[in-house]
Amino acid sequence: MIQPLIETAGLAEASDETLMQAITNRHQTALRELYQRYGKTLRAVVTRVVHEEAEADDVLQEILLQVWKEAGNYSPKAGRPLGWVVTLARRRAIDRLRRRQAYCRAKDRFESQIDDQPDASTRRGINADLVRSDLRRFLERQMRSLPNYQREVIKLSFFEGRSHREIADLTGTPLGTVKTRLELGLRKLISCLRPLRRKI
Repeated sequence: MIQPLIETAGLAEASDETLMQAITNRHQTALRELYQRYGKTLRAVVTRVVHEEAEADDVLQEILLQVWKEAGNYSPKAGRPLGWVVTLARRRAIDRLRRRQAYCRAKDRFESQIDDQPDASTRRGINADLVRSDLRRFLERQMRSLPNYQREVIKLSFFEGRSHREIADLTGTPLGTVKTRLELGLRKLISCLRPLRRKI
């Protein structure tokens, strides 16, 4: 049993392998000790990938949760626990970076779709203000079809000019979740704009 070993030797003296076994057995103090030992190392690994401290904090929380859930998958045959956890951290950070890049691409495409709309006033003699009004009504209608949480972050970002960090603070939502919601919402709006572009 791991518990007597932890009680006798103390967490500070326990080996990394012992800590992993204790985490598998759901000892929260063992996870805390693992973080005390390697939190700075993991943060450095993540920050080198995402280059943003606030986002690194989110990823670090995700890593700790993953270690808690998947500690039973660790095998000493695969190497030291630190190597296993660092691999998890690097993968998590890369996944977050890819999601951020996908969001940026979706945002750029959305803005490009808006900017590239032909000037209908020159093609059909329609007043430009009327065209903008129609487009705005169309977008508002499509916005209403989005889930509330996606609609909220899009309004705060594009209509109120809020930064991602401000949106996270205002809504009490993790920064990474804000970016994911923006990305998904923008993708839906872009797909709605494609048929509109053909009609204008």
